[in-house]
Amino acid sequence: MKSKFKPRMMKLCAITSIASMFFSWGCGNADSQNQPLNNELRASSAAIEQNKTKTTGIKVTFVELGSENCMPCRMMQPIISEIREQYKSQVRVVFHDVWTEQGRPYAQMFGIRLIPTQVFLDSDGKEFFRHEGFFSKEDIVAVLKTKGVQ
Repeated sequence: MKSKFKPRMMKLCAITSIASMFFSWGCGNADSQNQPLNNELRASSAAIEQNKTKTTGIKVTFVELGSENCMPCRMMQPIISEIREQYKSQVRVVFHDVWTEQGRPYAQMFGIRLIPTQVFLDSDGKEFFRHEGFFSKEDIVAVLKTKGVQ
């Protein structure tokens, strides 16, 4: 499979991801369905805030939103591991499988349109960069360097 198939696979993965989210979230009463989700998001936000105060030296939080069953997401896994190991004292790496019950709230929280999506948060937890689709290690490192990661 050369580059001719890669864009098709990425598009298929994105379409499947969006359809999966819609079907799994349902179409009923928005207030009743969003209540548990809102509580989970508040808890997630609180955990992120708590982690910021506990973690010293972390300049960037790199959030990968994808799935273990998506081909472009699988291609990102070795890169994520390398970033996690190489920059462990400066970069916090988080992966959320948005096709699972536990990861689904993060898809909505970050407003993703397709997977994989990479979101970069500064030391204050504010998003400063976002990318959709496969993202090379060199490009990720360039983004990290904009926040002083060495």
